Amino acid sequence: MITDLVQIRRLGEKKRDENLHFRRYLKSHDFVERRFRKIAQEIEEQIDCTTCANCCRVATVTLLERDVDKLAKFLRIKREHFLRDYTTVSEEEGLILKRDESGCIFLSGNECTVYEARPQTCIDFPHLVRGAGSITSRMWQFVDRATYCPIVYNTLEAFKDETHFRR
Repeated sequence: MITDLVQIRRLGEKKRDENLHFRRYLKSHDFVERRFRKIAQEIEEQIDCTTCANCCRVATVTLLERDVDKLAKFLRIKREHFLRDYTTVSEEEGLILKRDESGCIFLSGNECTVYEARPQTCIDFPHLVRGAGSITSRMWQFVDRATYCPIVYNTLEAFKDETHFRR
């Protein structure tokens, strides 16, 4: 199990083309989704995200309307104030949480200061075990995430082993 972030970045970038090929391979074959979820769950359970929090430093957080309401209530501020002070609009992603030099505006060290009210995308991250659609339909996200998330990197490698993917 590789958890060193420098190594994850290097290996994830090095294997980018391989992971793209693997994505195409998965889409062209019929594999048991339940087995993939079990593998992902086992890897997720072995890695403590609070020792890393790299997703909070690297990824943007898209917000649903219910996330806005939940966070505003949690922070005990009006919805309009939350939108003004904590969000911005991205052309590509829509409404997202603001970021500062260390990442997500709610990241403090390796901990989320709004963890109890965190947005749905954060709850589901890294979208291997939880998320809309099948794992193979979400594979396009994993190629990039394998460069910064130890769970995704190790899960993709385990999926390759499980499917006897030729590297």
